[in-house]
Amino acid sequence: MDFLPEAIEKYAEDMSSPEPELLAELNKETWQKVLMPRMLSGHLQGRVLASFVQMMRPQRILEVGTYTGYSALCMAMAMPKGAKLHTIDVNDELKDLVHRYVAKAGFSEEIHCHWSDAKEVIQALDEVWDLVFLDADKENYCTYLDLLKPKLRPGAWVIADNVLWSGKVTQALDPKDKETAGLIAYANQVKADPDFEQVLLPVRDGLLLAQFKGTS
Repeated sequence: MDFLPEAIEKYAEDMSSPEPELLAELNKETWQKVLMPRMLSGHLQGRVLASFVQMMRPQRILEVGTYTGYSALCMAMAMPKGAKLHTIDVNDELKDLVHRYVAKAGFSEEIHCHWSDAKEVIQALDEVWDLVFLDADKENYCTYLDLLKPKLRPGAWVIADNVLWSGKVTQALDPKDKETAGLIAYANQVKADPDFEQVLLPVRDGLLLAQFKGTS
């Protein structure tokens, strides 16, 4: 998922705001103790997410795919006063780690963690979302968007991670590769929907930003 030369990536990080100390600690612990640490958003993407939140000023944020909580904390640290963030993950093995860092950051009241199937939680939550960050099972991105669309405030943003998928989305598709197929289907679904305006940013493994313009 590394598309930029290492020197360019490092320069981009060096010229961005520094990684907050608590997030650097979580970053390090994730790499030391958790399987598949590359799933963590990391310094540069974390600063991008924080900047989006600062610009959008959302009151209600939904994250689908918590992992170790790094991206949730990036967004929470940039949220306006009174905002709430709900984050969902089916893997409760990371529950203690996430809750420890959420508490350490002082966001136990602002961040609500749900350890269950995202499709069920999305339908159960009685919220209207200003910002959604999708970073979970790629084959279900289209399903998540279908469930979320009626719950989006006009002007809301949906940010989907990993939409470049290490370049696989530009290569011949393996019929058995459901994740790549799901990401391609998601990008095409957003592109074909007149209720969204979108742009794909080649940040890290690709971020697809889609703004909900309609009310359908």
